[in-house]
Amino acid sequence: MRYFTFLLFVVITGCTVVVRPPPPVRIYAPVPPPPPVQVYVEPPPRPVVSVYLEPPIEQPPPIIVRWAPPPMLVATPPPQPYPGAIWIGGYWVWDGDWVWAYGRWVDPPRHGYRWEHPYYENRNGLVVFVTGHWSPPNVVFVPPAIGISISISEARPGVSPGPAPIGPSGVFIPPPPGSRHGIIVPAPIGTPPAVVTGAPPVINVGMHIDRRTTINNQNNTTINNVTNITNITNVTIIAPASATATGKAINASVPAQAHLAAGQKPMVRVDAPHPVSTTPIPAYVPGKSFSHLPPSQTVKPVVPTELRQRQQARNQEQQRKNKELGKPDDVQKREQKSQPDLEKQRKDQEPRQRQDAVRLEQENARQRGKDSQLKGQDANKNEQDKQLKNDARKVDDTHHAVQEVKGKKQEPGQKELDAKKKFQDLKQKDLKAKQKDQDKKLKDAQKKKEQEQMRKEKAEKEKDV
Repeated sequence: MRYFTFLLFVVITGCTVVVRPPPPVRIYAPVPPPPPVQVYVEPPPRPVVSVYLEPPIEQPPPIIVRWAPPPMLVATPPPQPYPGAIWIGGYWVWDGDWVWAYGRWVDPPRHGYRWEHPYYENRNGLVVFVTGHWSPPNVVFVPPAIGISISISEARPGVSPGPAPIGPSGVFIPPPPGSRHGIIVPAPIGTPPAVVTGAPPVINVGMHIDRRTTINNQNNTTINNVTNITNITNVTIIAPASATATGKAINASVPAQAHLAAGQKPMVRVDAPHPVSTTPIPAYVPGKSFSHLPPSQTVKPVVPTELRQRQQARNQEQQRKNKELGKPDDVQKREQKSQPDLEKQRKDQEPRQRQDAVRLEQENARQRGKDSQLKGQDANKNEQDKQLKNDARKVDDTHHAVQEVKGKKQEPGQKELDAKKKFQDLKQKDLKAKQKDQDKKLKDAQKKKEQEQMRKEKAEKEKDV
């Protein structure tokens, strides 16, 4: 009864009843779990080819390698045998694969020559490499400029490619012994790779070489915001705790001389094998065949107990965190295998990088072909101009001879000389007409070649599509 009375009241009074919607239900997403902790994985034994290298006596042309050099090896130099001996070697060099150039004491090839350390640069995911070499007096190392055409050196048959460089673009050196393969350490130009011999292994990017040290001489050549520094007394190795295998930050000053740097006590000892042959091999030069290499030798890293214990502690800590988050063991195992998965992803990306590099090489080859054609056309035109100038000179000589004869015999041979003059004028006009016709033919031929080249490029693009 009350309900009908209420409805009658609403109809009579004309009131409107507003029904409010229920309050929205808020659903809170669960807090995402923290990212997996990177742990140090002891590197497995790997084969290494060790050789003595005969370095060039001048700066060689650069090459491009598709993957990064491995971590450094350990080879303690013996004492300097005599004053003036220079320690060379002790770095990775390219010869169809990254080969270890074993260090040794040698004399400079000529008086006043100095040793230039190898040059590594991360450029668009590829490694620009210039091997260590001797430099004449008063000659400064010139880093490969951006935009120049550099040939890509492919690997030997049967060589498995490694990971692409992991780190920022610019000049770098390989990581310390026992590090994760592929990580690079940014460093100034001219830094000996052996400066990282005593540094802890790295598992992430972040380690770099600082140049704020004692410097005797500075060369202001700059590439990618890195200054070329020579005659450095010490350099500083800087790395955050997240980059090192020990989980501790590092800020240490180390000697910059190659033989002193190579003599540091390593944290992970990966001894470089002695070369099988004492005969040095020549440095690889683009366009030539690879050297005959000796058989490889297996090197096994010696990891200290402290680092192994830390590795086990990190694994246990990760297991504890996984249990707190309610993660099953299979998830934990997948996270521990995340590093190999990332390596696999990088390897999957390498074919696309190779295709881009091949396409860039093809474009550079086309440009070189065009440049050679233009040079040939310019040479032909210069030869024709030279011939026309010779002909004009002969005409002038003949004209002068006629004038001399005219001065001697002006009255008797006046008519004859006038006729010869007219003949020479006609001949000179004919030569000018021939020159004009040759220029026109040359322009027509050049235009035809350009049209043919454009047609071929268009056909290649349609074929690629």
